[in-house]
Amino acid sequence: MNPQLLQHTNGTHEGATHNGTAANPDLIAEIMRLKHERNAVLLAHNYQYPEIQDIADFVGDSLGLSQTAASTPADVIVFCGVHFMAETAAILCPEKTVLIPDQEAGCSLAASISIDELREWKASHPDAVVVSYVNTTAEVKVESDYCCTSSNAVQIVESIPPDRTILFLPDIFLGDYVRRMTGRSIHVWPGSCHVHAAIRPNQVTSMRSKHPDADFLIHPECGCVTSCMSFLANGDIDAQHTHILSTEGMIRHSQQSTANSFIVATEVGVLHRMQKANPDREFLPIDEAAICRYMKMITLEKILVSLQEMRYQVTVPEHIAQPARQAIERMLTLV
Repeated sequence: MNPQLLQHTNGTHEGATHNGTAANPDLIAEIMRLKHERNAVLLAHNYQYPEIQDIADFVGDSLGLSQTAASTPADVIVFCGVHFMAETAAILCPEKTVLIPDQEAGCSLAASISIDELREWKASHPDAVVVSYVNTTAEVKVESDYCCTSSNAVQIVESIPPDRTILFLPDIFLGDYVRRMTGRSIHVWPGSCHVHAAIRPNQVTSMRSKHPDADFLIHPECGCVTSCMSFLANGDIDAQHTHILSTEGMIRHSQQSTANSFIVATEVGVLHRMQKANPDREFLPIDEAAICRYMKMITLEKILVSLQEMRYQVTVPEHIAQPARQAIERMLTLV
């Protein structure tokens, strides 16, 4: 098992749903029956509803799920996440059937740059190396030299020769974080995630003042990450208890830290996995409204219909998949 992923082995979870009611055991049982019949695997992102995380075979971040998609022996992958993630699975597993339970589950960050915009940007920097966050469409990946995730973006950039110009896209906050961490001269595309961009510095100040002993865990996509780095450099916030981490990094930290409480600055879905692994500790969302409306489009009912009707299948034409696969595989060889 990939150590970055949480694996469920019994497939008989009957937890509460996102509205607080008990999950329908018959619905869950039918999902499990169809999953076995189809030789399917359920992959769920950390931002999915708790009841989906509880029945998934693997729960993780975009990197961990990409690695699992590439290695699973299942014939069918039901991707409980957003569309670019299912596309990535289809690119890595062209011989498998990849399903997404709601084909409208998109991504505001992936939508912030088009293939034409990227080509125009590249034309003005013809010798640049293009590093694309995995939160991009398959077409954008075609025009990229490397893909990256929030957990390995610094490592990917550091692997590129220092004399090369780098175009980093599409997240402005992650790009600025990577630029500061590596000291490299990087051109950053001005895109953002609607959830993370809304997390502002005043929320950090407020929560830190209310919970001074808590560990503060912040995702590098957040709109406050630049100010937090400045606060850290100036000593305005406690460096010992402030950690800029990917979602998987947050989960690992919560298991290793001696702190009893944690302020978490990312999409609230990740708190379920943290709390489940650490029931005696307190996990506080920096903003209870930090909810991805696209991630939350996936429901148990839609997963059932997806397995019943084998919909919605995500495919990527080979002329797009082949060059996109190269950018993803370059990333996977470095992590």
